[in-house]
Amino acid sequence: MVTLPPDSVLYEAFMNRDSDFEGLFYVAVKTTGIFCRPTCTARKPKRENIRFFSNTAEAIQAGFRACKRCHPLDWIQSKPDLVEKLTQRIEQTPSLKISNQDLKEMNIDPSTARRQFQRVYGMTFQTYQRAQRMGSALHEIQRGSSVLSAQVDHGFASASGFWEAFKQFFGASPNQAGSIRKLMVRWIDTPLGGMVAMADDEGLHLLEFVNRRGLEAEMGLVRQQLMCSMVPGNHPILEQIEKELRAYFLGDSFKFSVPLVEFGTPFECSVWNILKKIPPGETWSYAQLAAALGNPAASRAVGHANGKNRLAIVVPCHRVIRSDGDLCGYAGGVWRKQWLLDHEKTGSGMQYQPPLF
Repeated sequence: MVTLPPDSVLYEAFMNRDSDFEGLFYVAVKTTGIFCRPTCTARKPKRENIRFFSNTAEAIQAGFRACKRCHPLDWIQSKPDLVEKLTQRIEQTPSLKISNQDLKEMNIDPSTARRQFQRVYGMTFQTYQRAQRMGSALHEIQRGSSVLSAQVDHGFASASGFWEAFKQFFGASPNQAGSIRKLMVRWIDTPLGGMVAMADDEGLHLLEFVNRRGLEAEMGLVRQQLMCSMVPGNHPILEQIEKELRAYFLGDSFKFSVPLVEFGTPFECSVWNILKKIPPGETWSYAQLAAALGNPAASRAVGHANGKNRLAIVVPCHRVIRSDGDLCGYAGGVWRKQWLLDHEKTGSGMQYQPPLF
């Protein structure tokens, strides 16, 4: 869960409609049951009637509905200008090191840069530029450049400093760069909260909600299984899944054509293949899924394999429920499961309002 600044800071930003906080928090009004962007132009409520949330998913889960004036669920938007500016600068010159003092000289508040990068990429600005620098160095070495050239090109004055930073980040020394596998990672905003996607040339390896139970351990398992490193950045597969998710949440298309990389046992992969055959708007029971596999007694094993799926929505494990109609569990939260099912049935899941908790 994202740690928000003190309520006093959030309230001041809300009252001033401070655009620096756009997308970093949302304001819910207890008396109306509505939640808004911090820049909403609607009449300001009394302080005692306000609740703050770090994302739209939390506000929806608490029973609030989206404001029709500022449209907080209209998540398809460009990056904040500050993030776009710094991202382009780093990508153009990967060796560039921008300190907090440098940011101040650029009239950028370091805390604002930290918050906005945390929101867009799921990491602070300093972590982002370090990951970009090391990822660029790895790419240069893998394309045939010498370790010394990569060291100099990426701003390291000493060989020992470069080797230590490289080994700390990738878990291997620069002369082992040829054997290092790299997964590109992207944070994707959705109406149900942020999702993290991981991909390489083989396809999409992971797509999960950022507050999924055990996500950190799951990402660690991917790193261990593939013996890879994870670097934030662009990749055609990531661009494709982001485009297809937008179509999904808008109700334009519930189909996914992005290449998938499914790492599991033969039984788990067979379960996931059946999951992809369940049509949108339909639900199957665990017993039906087991029967479709030709093993009616395997309901428990099917449930276990369902829980190990790490490609949320694309491999629709949310379409599996108990025989009695109970939604059962969902790593992203049962309320999200209900939202997704309603969305697929009506093509307008954004109108679904979960009950108050």
